[in-house]
Amino acid sequence: MATRHHNLSRFDSPLPSAADMKFGIVVAEWNRDITEALLEGAVRTLRKAGCPDMNIEIKYVPGTFELTLGTQFFAEYTDVDAVIALGCVIQGDTRHFDFICQGVTQGITQLQIQWNMPISFGILTVNDRQQALDRAGGRLGNKGDEAAAAAIQMVHLQDEMDAASPENIDRKNIN
Repeated sequence: MATRHHNLSRFDSPLPSAADMKFGIVVAEWNRDITEALLEGAVRTLRKAGCPDMNIEIKYVPGTFELTLGTQFFAEYTDVDAVIALGCVIQGDTRHFDFICQGVTQGITQLQIQWNMPISFGILTVNDRQQALDRAGGRLGNKGDEAAAAAIQMVHLQDEMDAASPENIDRKNIN
């Protein structure tokens, strides 16, 4: 979603209740002042949607590249309904930026499919520090808010689809 004229902390419609949902949040320590601001936004949005603090588990990884494995650990070792991955990669003078961004994007996408679990991509990929600040609670809102909202919406969609699946409908008709 282009953010040039869009505030990441404003949503077009109300969020579903997250009162019965569990979330894992994996946060990159690299560019920590930015990622902590993203984390604040994500937690604020989860709480606002009714998610109790005991249903929010936060873990840290060294950098954005490690978010993929940190996310997999949540999928593999916990009972969360969704994972929110938060990181920030700022363009430098080398192609390192491209490799990190491509690797984490492909990794997160692959994990969603492999684990059939919503994983929200709250990773800033920006040209400079000011762009990161603008998207981590600055003039364009907070990508952490947006990532949490996406996770809530995807868990809600998955629950709706599961409830409407032929297998579950047949079970309801038998009882």
